Amino acid sequence: MEPWTGAIRSQMVEAIVGIGVLLFVFTSGVESRKRPKFGCFEYAAISCRAHEASLEDFGGVGDGQTSNTNAFKSAIEHLSQFSSDGGSQLYVPPGKWLTGSFNLTSHFTLFLDKDAVLLASQDESEWPVIEPLPSYGRGRDADGGRYISLIFGTNLTDVIITGANGTIDGQGDIWWQKFRNKELNYTRPYLIELMYSSNIQISNLTLMNSPSWNVHPVYSSNIVVQGITILAPVRSPNTDGINPDSCTNTRIEDCYIVSGDDCVAVKSGWDEYGIAFGMPTKQLVIRRLTCISPTSAAIALGSEMSGGIQDVRAEDITAIDTESGVRIKTSIGRGGYVKEIYVRRMTMKTMKWVFWMTGNYGSHPDNNYDPNAIPVIENINYRDMVAENVTMAARLEGIAGDPFTGICISNVTIKLTEKPKKLQWNCTEIAGISSGVTPKPCDLLPDSEPGKVTPCNFPEDSLPIENIKVRVCSSGRKYL
Repeated sequence: MEPWTGAIRSQMVEAIVGIGVLLFVFTSGVESRKRPKFGCFEYAAISCRAHEASLEDFGGVGDGQTSNTNAFKSAIEHLSQFSSDGGSQLYVPPGKWLTGSFNLTSHFTLFLDKDAVLLASQDESEWPVIEPLPSYGRGRDADGGRYISLIFGTNLTDVIITGANGTIDGQGDIWWQKFRNKELNYTRPYLIELMYSSNIQISNLTLMNSPSWNVHPVYSSNIVVQGITILAPVRSPNTDGINPDSCTNTRIEDCYIVSGDDCVAVKSGWDEYGIAFGMPTKQLVIRRLTCISPTSAAIALGSEMSGGIQDVRAEDITAIDTESGVRIKTSIGRGGYVKEIYVRRMTMKTMKWVFWMTGNYGSHPDNNYDPNAIPVIENINYRDMVAENVTMAARLEGIAGDPFTGICISNVTIKLTEKPKKLQWNCTEIAGISSGVTPKPCDLLPDSEPGKVTPCNFPEDSLPIENIKVRVCSSGRKYL
């Protein structure tokens, strides 16, 4: 064999081997893209999805330092094409995912792995400013616009935000400092806000350190908030837990909330703006809630309630070291109404007030409110409650000439602290009845039938949202 022939043969063998290596690498790469980058798992949801992707497929980096705002936006934009083809799911893997605000899409699930943490960016440029809510007329922290929420959506249907108890950390301390120092030009962002949307599920997540409110469905319907843990320092400003606002058919259940404000705050717009917008919150179920909030209420109705609040059913509530149990907040100029409120089986430990209603809350958005817009508070029912270590049983203050009426309190036992207030029931401008209540209520709540416990109403029928069932969905296949 000629020497040059052997050299050529050797070069050919090397070339063939090289091509083989390239083919192996290429085909292995194809196969790796076909294989899911995350394992199979199951979860409960109102809708299951046909298409899936991981945030890493769109350049996401979970190192806690790299901004993933564009990765979230790209992923959701890509997945939105499947909204009419079985919907889509975005999986957030283990890691710390720094991000600014991003918008969701319809027929979509955002799923956080148990070891996934969304970290809200502290760069204000990643928080666009949007218009104030029409039922408020202005921002709550400042006149004018508001920073968009971390997770936002409007005019959507069939939206799920869930996980295996993954975490969303709002890193709110910088916002709280700006609020306290009066350095804000716009209202602080919320963690989750969905507007003008329907068929919403928010479940199985831990929300921490929100700049302001945590969960804010507004102008929306058919909402399930379930299995949420909310944590914020108890002195952090306005870190309300869950605030259904001008919403119909909402179910809040099995949540644990530690916050610097009301654990659940039911709202429907502010003074003349809420009256003009005219969208009430109604058909609301709250159950199996545990609340810790030393400066606020377990459940607050108002103070922004100018569109009306009707048919709220709360049961099996535990409040610990909380300023008040259920609080109704309103004032002249609010207009609107709070009526058909039903609460039962509430346990309270270490409270300033068990019952608190006030018609002089004040806090107007501007001076254009109508002084003749008098709120109507009626048909308020509390039953089957126990409380201990209480400073004062009740502070019930209606509006002069327009009392709060139809108040019913029955089967309630309140044990007082070692140094209670001398006056246990401070009642003005209210009317109603009581039955089986200790200590004895004020004269404006006379015993309906001495010696008997007359149960206050609690509806026996079910609201439509109570019949919404979750399904077992599985994950692990990707269709990019």
